Amino acid sequence: MTRIDAKFAALKAEGKKAFVAYIMAGDPDYDTSLEIVRGLPAAGVDVIELGLPFTDPMADGPTIQAAGQRALDGGMTLQRTLDLAKAFRETDDTTPIVLMGYYNPIYSRGVDKFLADAKEAGIDGLIVVDLPPEEDEELCLPAQAAGLNFIRLATPTTDDKRLPRVLQNTSGFVYYVSITGITGAAEAEATDVGPEVARIKAATDLPVIVGFGINTPEKSRAIASVADGAVVGSAIVSQIAAGKPVAEVLDFVKSLADGAHSA
Repeated sequence: MTRIDAKFAALKAEGKKAFVAYIMAGDPDYDTSLEIVRGLPAAGVDVIELGLPFTDPMADGPTIQAAGQRALDGGMTLQRTLDLAKAFRETDDTTPIVLMGYYNPIYSRGVDKFLADAKEAGIDGLIVVDLPPEEDEELCLPAQAAGLNFIRLATPTTDDKRLPRVLQNTSGFVYYVSITGITGAAEAEATDVGPEVARIKAATDLPVIVGFGINTPEKSRAIASVADGAVVGSAIVSQIAAGKPVAEVLDFVKSLADGAHSA
């Protein structure tokens, strides 16, 4: 059982919805990023989604693209991202970390070495958005064998024919993308999301967490009420981009987490 599995089992036992927060590793710089990540659990974050900076983030909208560029300009690399996770683990051995990124940096490092290093750094799961199920032998299956969850995205265009393939080797949770398009592009609507979540849950026992288009505590609560939890990324990253003090960023995160937890 991974930390992700343990966290969702605990939330289910408490009858609580999950709140997942996305932070780009190294944005706006390594030290500030680590300070924010270290503060997330106390702000109510159940799972940390740690962005791996990459030069061509095709699923990400302008806000997260800019965050990735700031991180890269500041010298962030795959190794430094793993270093950040390792530093977080010095004071927190229970909060799950999901590394979200693209396959190129992982491929360049070598899959076996990457998985060993990620495991040692305290990473619990992976979201690699440019590896479809047809490429499961590349990374998904080796990751599962190494004890890491491989989390897949389902979208509004994932029809009933495609869904079983998407779910086949998914573990940890299913990440439902609430809108068609990139991050930060539109707002999620619970009336649209609810039926889709129900359709996915009919096909899997895994928790279904909804992300994209959630930017207020009210929206976090509304989306969590029709799913197993909510993910917020761009709205948090926007606070960091605006130069808000770490305490203010974490207060904002807490308001979003409180929203999801009140569902």
